[in-house]
Amino acid sequence: MDLPRIFTIRESSHRLHNPFTPGKLAALGQALHLAPGTRVLDLASGSGEMLCTWARDHGVTGTGVDISTVFTEKARARAVELGVADQVTFVHGDACGYVSHEPVDLAACVGATWIGGGVAGTVELLVSSLRPGGLMLIGEPYWRREVPDQETASACLAAGKDDFLVLPELIEQFGGLGYDVVEMVLADQDSWDRYQAAQWLNLRRWLDGNPDDELAAEVRAELTTDPARYTRYQREYLGWGVFALMGR
Repeated sequence: MDLPRIFTIRESSHRLHNPFTPGKLAALGQALHLAPGTRVLDLASGSGEMLCTWARDHGVTGTGVDISTVFTEKARARAVELGVADQVTFVHGDACGYVSHEPVDLAACVGATWIGGGVAGTVELLVSSLRPGGLMLIGEPYWRREVPDQETASACLAAGKDDFLVLPELIEQFGGLGYDVVEMVLADQDSWDRYQAAQWLNLRRWLDGNPDDELAAEVRAELTTDPARYTRYQREYLGWGVFALMGR
């Protein structure tokens, strides 16, 4: 049980596996007014940056669950580096269906709502671990503006225009599920650049060091086409944000 290697190659230098900068992650933690001892469950926790930095900065405790062995080991190392290994635990496992043994104060899935088959299913999964009155965090893409055609949607790595909503409709979806949006921090084009463009250097350095690897042709093809695809389509049309929700 693991992520395909291409994912860990592509994002090998990343501490955040989504279009958030450290500053935006810190701003989100501050905006939520996290109290020391807040219990957090982070599903699809990646390299653990959210849990580790919030443990350091706000005194939270919690558990992260991720399917990647590489990212889980990075998360554990980060916890040691920041001196919070006694506050946070990282589990290698499938976040799909994972429910905390005890209710938590904050349940999060930041950028991986496929674990619940979409936004609605992920909200349902997270609420299974959340105490009454607790906070939920959902990280989710949205269209920055209406997508004109299938070509554009495909170039934004969507199956079709209906894969994502424009921002007001996404906010309304949360309301339709019975939740108030009580905070949000949105990626901007600069944070998208820092996430996406950093992948190109990772790919090139890996390719230079592994020219005979079985993935070399796939990596070369991606590196050849991805910068133009991203700048022509994804940078202009695809947004992303983290939304804090509370049940009504």
